[in-house]
Amino acid sequence: MPEFFLVRHGQASFGADNYDKLSALGHRQARWLGDYFAERETRFERVLIGELVRHRETADSLCQALPQAPAFEVHPGLNEFDFYSISAAYLAANPQQRPPEGAGAKAFYAVLKRAMFAWMRGELEGELHETWQQFEQRVAAALRHICAGAGPTLVVSSGGAMAMLLKQVLQFDSDNVVHLNMQMKNTGLSHFYYSASGVRLSSFNNVPHLDGNGRSDAITYS
Repeated sequence: MPEFFLVRHGQASFGADNYDKLSALGHRQARWLGDYFAERETRFERVLIGELVRHRETADSLCQALPQAPAFEVHPGLNEFDFYSISAAYLAANPQQRPPEGAGAKAFYAVLKRAMFAWMRGELEGELHETWQQFEQRVAAALRHICAGAGPTLVVSSGGAMAMLLKQVLQFDSDNVVHLNMQMKNTGLSHFYYSASGVRLSSFNNVPHLDGNGRSDAITYS
């Protein structure tokens, strides 16, 4: 049965001027995952990524560890939602919830979680790049594209898009997309099988390349 491996990008550069690139640790996480696949002689017929720099850098670092890898295919349905504009719209309506200057990632993600719920309910105003429904539709298009080809396939995406893809596979409610988005580990690996009858989840958000070898400190979420 054809299969695909869905991977979240490596640690991005939270707090830097440009979030959309991997940190040094992010590159190592991806390379370690590549080593994991190479040790198991996993070969990919396809590699699908979103349009973001952190997606391509993750796939590049991962595939450097493999004996061979196909050229990358780019699908915009694998892109993350625009969390900057969604957070900005939420804070414009709720300025009292703006984190203080210098607050860390935990404070930012607390705001983002509330902003995502407001976005999901259609409560936000401002210059939003897409609605929740449009986000859901483009991720559905990406899932159809994945399942239209033969596997095994490597797919590199972002936490929110991955959570939305899981919603469509497992048919859970939209609230769980928000909750799962906050749980996605950098280079976390989810495994699926698919056929004409549907898509089946085999494993979720695993980091076998980080769980041992003294790498537990390298498990990150940003």
